[in-house]
Amino acid sequence: MFNDLKGAKPNAGAPDDSGGKFLRKFFRLSWILVVIVALVIAGIFYSRWQESRDIAEKAAEQQRKNARTVVEGLGGSSFQIMSFYASPGLIHRGDSAELCYGVANAASVAIDPKPTEGTWPSVGRCISISPKKTTTYTLTAVDAKGQKKTQSLTLEVQ
Repeated sequence: MFNDLKGAKPNAGAPDDSGGKFLRKFFRLSWILVVIVALVIAGIFYSRWQESRDIAEKAAEQQRKNARTVVEGLGGSSFQIMSFYASPGLIHRGDSAELCYGVANAASVAIDPKPTEGTWPSVGRCISISPKKTTTYTLTAVDAKGQKKTQSLTLEVQ
């Protein structure tokens, strides 16, 4: 009777467990697959985030460049009279004209003879004037350091 068992395999009467081994192996491989898919998705999100950041940085750089252009167009950091003119430059007695000025980095401005409207530092301001005779106007701008710049123009009245 014992001789019959000599050639028998251990657990010969137990059910076959090869299906369980397959499932365990399958679940281990599926976790590896899940990790790989998660890493790929994370890489996609990172690349999109990086691309979005690059676009935002380029937009910010363009905005800084545009701001520099505007500031330089408005006189930059230098103190200057950018414009001073009358429009039209020739009027008839009783008509009015626009006296326009623009200054950059000025602390104060004055026009002589003094117009009826107030004056202040501006990169572009126009004042209505109605002189009775040909008049020479002088714009004086003063910066924070006390430096003065002047410019004159003559408005002809016929």
